[in-house]
Amino acid sequence: MVLAWLYACLCSSSNWKFGAEKFVKTLPDKVFVHCSERNMSKLTLDGVDVMGERLAKEVLDIIQEKPNLRKISFVAHSVGGLVARYAIGRLYRPPKEEVKEDTSGNECKEEPRGTIGGLEAVNFITVASPHLGSRGNKQVPFLFGVTAFEKAASCVIHWIFRRTGRHLFLTDNDEGKPPLLKRMLEDYDEFYFMSALRLFKRRVLYSNVGYDHIVGWRTSSIRRDSELPKWEESLNETYPHIVYEEHCKACDADQYETISAEDDGSSDKLEEELVIGLSRVSWEKIDVSFHSSRLRFAAHSIIQVKDEFMHIEGADVIQHMIDHFLT
Repeated sequence: MVLAWLYACLCSSSNWKFGAEKFVKTLPDKVFVHCSERNMSKLTLDGVDVMGERLAKEVLDIIQEKPNLRKISFVAHSVGGLVARYAIGRLYRPPKEEVKEDTSGNECKEEPRGTIGGLEAVNFITVASPHLGSRGNKQVPFLFGVTAFEKAASCVIHWIFRRTGRHLFLTDNDEGKPPLLKRMLEDYDEFYFMSALRLFKRRVLYSNVGYDHIVGWRTSSIRRDSELPKWEESLNETYPHIVYEEHCKACDADQYETISAEDDGSSDKLEEELVIGLSRVSWEKIDVSFHSSRLRFAAHSIIQVKDEFMHIEGADVIQHMIDHFLT
């Protein structure tokens, strides 16, 4: 299995060094780990779509170089989670109907299943990724939930994070199209965003419940305010920072209407569409707390162990990924 690792804005493949090495050490004969190298540093400002195209090409190159690969998984941090969702939409291959003969000589049709670049899709894991975008409603905690700050940020964010900033704040308007994150809720044009996401046996969200000043809890866990769970300090010695786990089944259309009617009004219309659209597939939601950490204000980096020396407290989160990883 190939395991592709992705990272956040203005970062590099070295950010996943600890996690990648831990996976290889624990599962040496089961995974081939590749840390993406084509969206580093300033290239991460080019936009979710441009980065997604680069990643899709990179994955296809790996598959071509290693023809024995049969399965694929993704682990992505921060905006890398959105890039991975875009890339799999590009890499999706529709199912081919296979006909096999049974022992009695009769032909029987197997249920067709699509692939990601010709490979079986297994784990799709994001870590502190802004799936609902970063605009308003305290989605970027360092803006303190002040409406004036949030509105100002949406107007100037492209000066700092360029095209990627527009995508995160849902202010992009390419040729009159809806914002990219909204387009990614459907199979749009030649992209199979949701069909690809459905293919994975597991879809997992690791989220910081607090002290992540880059990506808020709600956007990283795809929840409304009213759905954020009450959590308590972990008593689990193996995973001391995992404070809540939830397995959410896919919602159908009838459930959407009920949930929408009960919404507490804290989410804007577009954010609500994102929640509903992404809830059409099941998710494992893993909530993480570094409230007692000396470096808790660096939760966005600790959760992925960006630096082994400074952020080692997040090692149990990496171990949790490994222990629940399907191969």
